[in-house]
Amino acid sequence: MSTTPIHLERPDGKGLASGTLGLWGSTVIGLASTAPVYSLVATLGYVVLAVGGQAPIAFIIAFIPMLLIAFAYRELNNAVPDCGTTFTWATKAFGPWVGWMGGWGVAVAGMIVLANLAQIASVYFWALLGQEFDEPNDWRIVLVAVAFIAAMTWVSWRGVEIGERIQNVLLAIQYLALIVFVIAALTQFFAGNAPNPTPFDWEWLNPFAFGEWGGFVEAILLALFIYWGWDTCLALNEETKDPKRIPGLAALLTCVLLLVTYVTVTIAAMMYAGIGEDGTGLGNEANADDFFLGIRDGLLGPWGWLLVVAVLISAVSSTQTTILPTARGTLAMGVYRALPAKFKDVHPRYKTPSFSTLVMGVVATVYYVVMTSLSDAILQDTILSLGLAIAFYYAITGYACVWYFRHDRFRSGRDFVYKGLLPLLGALMLTYAFVQSAIDMLDPDYGYSGTLLGVGSTFVVGIGALGIGVVLMVIWFTFPRAKRFFRGESLNRETPVMVPDDTTSATRSIDGGI
Repeated sequence: MSTTPIHLERPDGKGLASGTLGLWGSTVIGLASTAPVYSLVATLGYVVLAVGGQAPIAFIIAFIPMLLIAFAYRELNNAVPDCGTTFTWATKAFGPWVGWMGGWGVAVAGMIVLANLAQIASVYFWALLGQEFDEPNDWRIVLVAVAFIAAMTWVSWRGVEIGERIQNVLLAIQYLALIVFVIAALTQFFAGNAPNPTPFDWEWLNPFAFGEWGGFVEAILLALFIYWGWDTCLALNEETKDPKRIPGLAALLTCVLLLVTYVTVTIAAMMYAGIGEDGTGLGNEANADDFFLGIRDGLLGPWGWLLVVAVLISAVSSTQTTILPTARGTLAMGVYRALPAKFKDVHPRYKTPSFSTLVMGVVATVYYVVMTSLSDAILQDTILSLGLAIAFYYAITGYACVWYFRHDRFRSGRDFVYKGLLPLLGALMLTYAFVQSAIDMLDPDYGYSGTLLGVGSTFVVGIGALGIGVVLMVIWFTFPRAKRFFRGESLNRETPVMVPDDTTSATRSIDGGI
């Protein structure tokens, strides 16, 4: 097999707007991508259902593989600051087939979560107006959700800088709401006015107090979802002022801030509402997918709308930032011939991956409309299966770090730890979570849609989404443009990094192609 590198000789990189983001901007976008308020709304109840009072320690344990993989991202980004991230790094480490599937894992995760983000944003939009519908797939909910996807696609297409300014405001509102929530919950607890005051128990932080192994694994996979999104910092590396240093630092900072946020809010919620199965209890299945709506009036009274606004803003904010890494990933795949040439188009004025961004918006819209028309239960199953795609491409990134730096690992103690040991441990943890969760999802009782093709619907949705990638990859392999990629010519270990020489100046659009 020929691995002759193609020397790109492009001082302007891929044509993106370099030097746009600093450390604060990168961190804000990383936090916004995880949508802290929405993530808690979507997962807190389910984590408590799975492990009861061990929810706080479940969030802490799930943080460990995220932190370990964040080190892998940092080291790979230092060496190869490419917006393709997992796709580019896995291709350089393992070759085109693994790299293509890594890129597909990023795309699948983005597509699935966009549909759910849009749904949540629409539901809370109508709740803010005092409207509730009997069916979660009511046409008015679907219409507003599609409008949100379209609006955030436009913001992403318009440019990173305008997106950063918007995200600063939206993230500030989210954290203001979370601070108000924690203060109000603890105030009512200590005043004895909480509906089910539950004193803090150190057992909540005991990693050895889990009752069932299956529940523990389920909780960890759900908790992985609430951290997911910090890697957006790395996908924007080519648009950052110091692409080799700032994105990795922003990712680590994002992970730590999320850990503090989630554990603090979870403990406050448990002290206020308890973990019982009745009323406002977090163990009540009726509250699992809408905890904030269930407690807003009792907690904040006439200010209950603040929580509704926070969830709405969180979902809308993450809708925009979720588009960013997927569009840049497919841009890189287009540049390196892993996708049709059109995907490498960059807007000449806004310096954004124009075609990739629009495709992401269109595909997410179609996916959302199809899923909701089939069944709202299937849409809920997709969020349960999302952890599979996340664990899949994060694990690939960890293994890619270990293999790419295999000749450097023993040069120093630092290289051994950060380029070998920690990424490997993180990848192994995520691999186990992926395999064990896939096995659990085979059970027809896992999820909301029952059985599909004789097994659990969540398994079919999760594994099926990754399987579609294999089919698309094989189809693309048959096209003439794909040959140089799959022969290892357009992207391999020796391929030069496509980032601008001067990261402080604006860049030009790409006119040619590899």
